[in-house]
Amino acid sequence: MSKDLKNICNPIIFEKVFRTYSKDLKRFLYFKFGDLESCEDIMQDTFVKLWDNCSSVNYNKVKSYLFTVGNNLFLNIKKHEKIVREHQQLKVNESTYESPEFLLLEKEFQLKLEKAIAALSERQREVFLLNKIEKKKYKEIAEMLGLSVKAVEKRMHGALKELRNKIGNI
Repeated sequence: MSKDLKNICNPIIFEKVFRTYSKDLKRFLYFKFGDLESCEDIMQDTFVKLWDNCSSVNYNKVKSYLFTVGNNLFLNIKKHEKIVREHQQLKVNESTYESPEFLLLEKEFQLKLEKAIAALSERQREVFLLNKIEKKKYKEIAEMLGLSVKAVEKRMHGALKELRNKIGNI
């Protein structure tokens, strides 16, 4: 073959390459995507890239070039879809469905709770915070403070009773 017959930049040769490989490339992309419209779009983008780079693509390796570019375009689309899904999931998790009124009530309750905890006796507050905030069991608290489990239970009962009186049922 003469040099001119292997020049992909020649419109006649490019059209021949298109007719030769477009159906196979489309079929390959369809098996990857499962969506005919998307695979046609990628196939067209692949041939546009071939045209843009026609001077640097070897005629004997054009099939490999087309399938590699098509596969890379497919992978880029999938990667982009994954990022979009993650971003949408992040947005859903960040947004709240509470009304401003609910948020204000929640803040007021939080302040009321903090004041009520601060008003507990030191012994009750210590046991309450170790159990509810640090998630310690009564036995662990008893060992830490050198008390019996019954003493810890009594302090916790007193703390909860005080809190209920000040802010209602928790």
